[in-house]
This record gives sequence, structure tokens and C-alpha cells, in this order.
Amino acid sequence: MSEAKERRKARRSRPCWLTYSSTTLSTPGWRGPSQPSGSKRYVDDAVVHCVDLRQAELLREAIGQRMVEVGLQLHPGKTRIVYCKDSNRRGEYPNVWFTFLGYTFRPRRARNGRRQVRFTSFQPAMSREKLVEKRREVRGWRLHRRPSDSLEDLAETINPIVRGWMTYWGRFYRTEMDPLLKSINTYLMRWARKKYKRLRAFKRLKAWWKGVTQRDSELFAHWAWTHRFHPTGW
Repeated sequence: MSEAKERRKARRSRPCWLTYSSTTLSTPGWRGPSQPSGSKRYVDDAVVHCVDLRQAELLREAIGQRMVEVGLQLHPGKTRIVYCKDSNRRGEYPNVWFTFLGYTFRPRRARNGRRQVRFTSFQPAMSREKLVEKRREVRGWRLHRRPSDSLEDLAETINPIVRGWMTYWGRFYRTEMDPLLKSINTYLMRWARKKYKRLRAFKRLKAWWKGVTQRDSELFAHWAWTHRFHPTGW
């Protein structure tokens, strides 16, 4: 076995721990007692990737001490150690998920298309908090209360926003965005019912929806991913 394959095998088999801090990770010129595998920082939030629980505990203590030295402190409710559990890391630990930059990292079901095998992978996806926040924003658009607008008008209004969401949160495990995108479609169908009296019957509405999504499939940015809608809320 090549040296590169040996390294990959060791990396997959060893425990993977993360410390998640809500204040500055470090200051220039300072390093912790042991070098972590990697870290990511955004403003005053940081994630430190460690090789085992002992290193994670040491780094948490060292970072906490450094914060005190510069007049700061770690947030006790947001600073924690998380175990990156997946099919290769099957240990038990109280915390197996964390949220960072609008993504929730946790064990998720995945599929190897080449080998036709299902497994568990530690992956990021749009967080529930962001999903609720964006669905609230969609509701605030009140698309169904704009019968004087055309579909093209609505698309021109919302496409730049929705395309931005898809670009940011759709990079990883994009199916987590389905409820959000389906809610947009549901409001568009409610808009059609308001605009066209002949579509009050649900069967006619579904036929119209199928026709318009097939005829002009690129009208709305999110139609590239889904034409589905929520079965309730009419």
C-alpha cells in the first residue's frame, strides 16, 4: 500500500474531535500546547479540528487561558467538544453536531453511487435556524397577494435572492433546502389560484403547474432543483 493511502486510512480510522468556540481562537504570535489538524475562524467564532479527545480538552483549556490574558472569555454555552461521528468513527459522545456559519454539521445518510452503498457521513447542510429564517422571509414576500404581477415579474423579483441561497447553502447536502424551495412553489401556486379563477379546482391547478414548469423550466432559479410543492396550505 502506498504511503498516501496509509495516511488516508489512518486519518479515517482515528477519532475526530472539534472544539467550537464563540470567541477569538488565538492572537498573533500565540500557539496552543499541541498543534491541531486545522482550524477555521470567522469574526469571533472558530472551529478547531483535533485528532483526539485529549488534544481537544487541552486546546480548550489553553484557549480559555489565553482569552483571560487578553481580557476576554469563552462563551460557556457555545464552547464545546463535538465528536464527528460517521461510519468509520462509531464511538459514543454526548455532542455529535454543531452549527457554524449557517451550516449544521452532523452525521447524515449518504450514498456511494459507484459502489451502490449507503453509509453515514459527517456532513454540513443548511441549519434549521436558517431554514426557519428564510421560510419566514419567503412568507414575507406575500407572493400570493400579488395577482396583478405576472410570473415573469415574480421571477425577476425573487430569483437573485433565491439564487444566492442556492449558491451558498446548496454546495453541501442540498436536499436539506427542499422544504424552503417547495414553500416558494406553494406560494406561486396560491398566486395562480388568486389570479385565475379557473384554477380554483386543485386538479386544474396541478395541470397548469405541470404545464408551466415544463414549458418554461428555467423561469425561476429554484426550478432547476425542484418543481415540487407542499401538499397542504391551500
